[in-house]
Amino acid sequence: MKITFGQKLRDERRAASISQRDLADKVGVDYTYISKVENDRLPPPSAETIEKIAEILGIMSSELLAYAKKIPTEVRDTLSSNSEAIKFISEATNMNLSKEEWGQLTENLKRLR
Repeated sequence: MKITFGQKLRDERRAASISQRDLADKVGVDYTYISKVENDRLPPPSAETIEKIAEILGIMSSELLAYAKKIPTEVRDTLSSNSEAIKFISEATNMNLSKEEWGQLTENLKRLR
């Protein structure tokens, strides 16, 4: 069975030894909201909120964002204003790359700079 965003959030929060109430206070939401998200009674929050949660938990936001099926704010902003970036992502997506191939592509991009 595939793990949900709520389950992943709960696991990461517990691993960081942070209560729902403490996390909620730091994020600026009600603790019942965190509880409902963790129990999959509410959908994942916005990308911005997920990024804030990840920072508080001390984990990479990309991991939580992937479980929520959301993209990072900076990526969304880049894609919304750059047609070449959209073309690149579309082409890579059409190639049905494996996770390993995406990793290789990322490493190759870093070497271009």
